[in-house]
Amino acid sequence: MDFPLWIERITGGDLRLLARALSEIENRGPRKHSLLEALFPHMRKACTIGVTGAPGTGKSTVVDALAACFRKQDKRVAILAIDPTSPFTGGSILGDRIRMQSHEADDGVYIRSMATRGSLGGLAPAAADVLVALDAAGFEVILIETVGVGQAEVDVVQLASAVALLLNPSSGSDVQTMKAGIMEIADIFVINKADLAGTDRLESELRAMLSLAPETQEKEPPIVRTVATQGTGIEELAALLTTAPLAVERPADYWERRLIEMVRERLMDTVVEKALPAERLSEAAQQIAARRLNPFSFADELTRDLLSDSLLNRPKAD
Repeated sequence: MDFPLWIERITGGDLRLLARALSEIENRGPRKHSLLEALFPHMRKACTIGVTGAPGTGKSTVVDALAACFRKQDKRVAILAIDPTSPFTGGSILGDRIRMQSHEADDGVYIRSMATRGSLGGLAPAAADVLVALDAAGFEVILIETVGVGQAEVDVVQLASAVALLLNPSSGSDVQTMKAGIMEIADIFVINKADLAGTDRLESELRAMLSLAPETQEKEPPIVRTVATQGTGIEELAALLTTAPLAVERPADYWERRLIEMVRERLMDTVVEKALPAERLSEAAQQIAARRLNPFSFADELTRDLLSDSLLNRPKAD
């Protein structure tokens, strides 16, 4: 298909072509950079919401309920559901879509499952690029559901306009077991499954922790109680997540980080392609495994060659 027509149809809401474009982006296909370059001017400042928390807190159910709430407001919603990747097979269950089948027949809701592919920050490596495409495709709200996080998986704060951290009184995810990193990224704390015993205790512990926050913090994050399976508290949560000053356009410092990431990715691709083509990498790995080659010396040698531009300036082999 003609490339400009691709872009026209994606930005016009063609979900089938959007899915193909997202696969190209996620799999780092040959048209990835061209797609992103063409889609960027069509971004419409979607409200990007991160939903994170420990396993069992009900993230998928809350995301599903939020999507239904936004659809009642006639907003187009995209859901980016991140699932962990098996360290043994490289596969992923991608089971969040099973919990969101109520939106299957709704063209105003688009669900994209992505595997972390070994990334340790709670997101998939291509998540930031996928958001560009979803925004350009006209989705007004993008919900990012992270993997079940614990202490340091805080990458979602770099992408989302607002982050909701889910806790619940039954899963042991109380304040005492949470660490500074994950607690500090929340714009809103959500006590889900608030119809269960222990909710009052959990909220008291949470408020006690928030009272110890540095004085430099402008405002204490709100705490919302929800029972997502019944829709209780979801409208209040949706309103808070899309209300200024949370729902703001990504600032310049976000794009500073993204530029560094994009340049780093391109440099790494160039370096690996020229310095370690597949055959040389395989041969070096076999020699290292057989103790015939020192990996540290080999890495130093490659680095010296690269810094002297001897490889970077060398024409690609046909």
